[in-house]
Amino acid sequence: MKRALPVLVLSIAGLVPVWLYEPSLGVTSSEASTPATSPSVSSSGSSGSSSTVVQGTTVTTEKGDVQVEVTFAGTKISSVRMLKQPNHPQTTAAVPVLIKETLAAQSADIDTVSGATITSDGYKESLQAAIDSQADSAAASPSPSASTSAPAAESASKVVSGTAVDTEKGTVQVEVTFEGDSIASVKMLQQPNHPQTTAAVPVLIEETLAAQSADIDTVSGATITSDGYKESLQAAIDAKG
Repeated sequence: MKRALPVLVLSIAGLVPVWLYEPSLGVTSSEASTPATSPSVSSSGSSGSSSTVVQGTTVTTEKGDVQVEVTFAGTKISSVRMLKQPNHPQTTAAVPVLIKETLAAQSADIDTVSGATITSDGYKESLQAAIDSQADSAAASPSPSASTSAPAAESASKVVSGTAVDTEKGTVQVEVTFEGDSIASVKMLQQPNHPQTTAAVPVLIEETLAAQSADIDTVSGATITSDGYKESLQAAIDAKG
């Protein structure tokens, strides 16, 4: 019995640390273990689209900010839209002229509109920035293989003249440049020598590029010219096929 007591005491002493022991749960911080999520990058342009929209820089002038947005059909300027412009009558009158000259020149090397020098300079600076940006993007893009690029080069552009439409004001005739199935530009071959016609033509061309058809509004004050323009334009579209 005397031997049993020391053994019992030693057994109890050995169990005490076991009862007091609390195992580690091994929990780690979820913030430390979760990797940072990088933002995804997606392209909005489809592989089959041939149009690219580029915004020029915002140019601050004495009259106000000037900024253009240019739509390119391939490498050609198909349309120009004003994102910012001074709220002045001279600017309002100058913008259609600047856009018309841009579509004809296919560059920012255009004349300054008399009476709107400041706006014209801002327009050309913003336009050139958009052209440079498009050129840089095109240079960075992988070039297509020779087997696919050669047929595209042969059939990309097509110039079609519409019929000459005789009106009470004079003859109206347009020339349309197509990039594939898209209307890239419109040029007047014949038009009446009237102030209403001169003011209406840039509006008609801009509406054509936006609508990509002859289904456009008649310009108020130039109904006869507008009707002749749409008839000649439709004839060119029909002839293109």
